[in-house]
Amino acid sequence: MPHISQIDYATADAATRAAHDEEVRLRGRMTNMKRTLLHSIPANRIYAEWFTLRDELRRALSDREVWLFCHAIAVQHDALVPRMFFRRAMIEHGIVPEAPNATPAEQVLIDFGIAIATDSNAVPDAIWAALKARYDERTLVNLVAFAGIMVATIIFTNVVAVDLDAELERYLP
Repeated sequence: MPHISQIDYATADAATRAAHDEEVRLRGRMTNMKRTLLHSIPANRIYAEWFTLRDELRRALSDREVWLFCHAIAVQHDALVPRMFFRRAMIEHGIVPEAPNATPAEQVLIDFGIAIATDSNAVPDAIWAALKARYDERTLVNLVAFAGIMVATIIFTNVVAVDLDAELERYLP
């Protein structure tokens, strides 16, 4: 059971309803996490920067690479909601999450995600070397910041015990 309720659109103030409507306009749906975050418009806006960084990363990473990276972080953190979100993306695009047949470049991103989630103070030098050989420093900054927002999302969903969205239930292993 969640520790914080989701907003009730019918009784929410005008600013919250406007933020809700904008999210639906931009993304086509409203998740349980976002309905919970909307108790604070600034918190919702900060977490929504995930999308800004994802768009920046599209200059250098495919959606598949982003999904594998995020899924690795979510799995390592045992985060149900984010894990199912990325399982859905992968499955809907023909990727088997447990055996994605990762390319060497994708495997570095998976390993980086796992390393970040395991001990952010001990990301192996070999992973950094592989990342630096492939990406410029702007991309690396965006990748690490993106991972930070993923971890923040994971902390929020895990601590609050956000309910799994009904649309994600069918992706449970």
